[in-house]
Amino acid sequence: EVQLVESGGGLVQPGGSLRLSCARSGFTRDDYTIGWFRQAPGKEREGVSCISNSDGSTYYADSVKGRFTISSDHAKNTVYLQMNSLEPEDTAVYYCAAYTRSWSSASICGFYDGMDYWGKGTLVTVSS
Repeated sequence: EVQLVESGGGLVQPGGSLRLSCARSGFTRDDYTIGWFRQAPGKEREGVSCISNSDGSTYYADSVKGRFTISSDHAKNTVYLQMNSLEPEDTAVYYCAAYTRSWSSASICGFYDGMDYWGKGTLVTVSS
């Protein structure tokens, strides 16, 4: 059974850093895109960053480019999101999600919200 379990959220001051982790299990194929979405109170869920195991591509929302870095450790079956220079606007629940139905580029996270699997989320709060 597919599972995605996020960890690493918490309270951090503006300008600080956090690293989120997404532990995956139960995947039946190695052709997938996995990454992070977030939802702030009163706002729509948006794609933050994704990485494709199909073609190695990555995606970053314009708002996080240069500050966030996504990476994957296949030995640990874990995807990370390193978040630097955090801003109050980054406050949100961050969800790990994966698309496994077919070959896919990470760019789908910029426009596609129909991911197959979702974690329960981890809260990131950026505040003084």
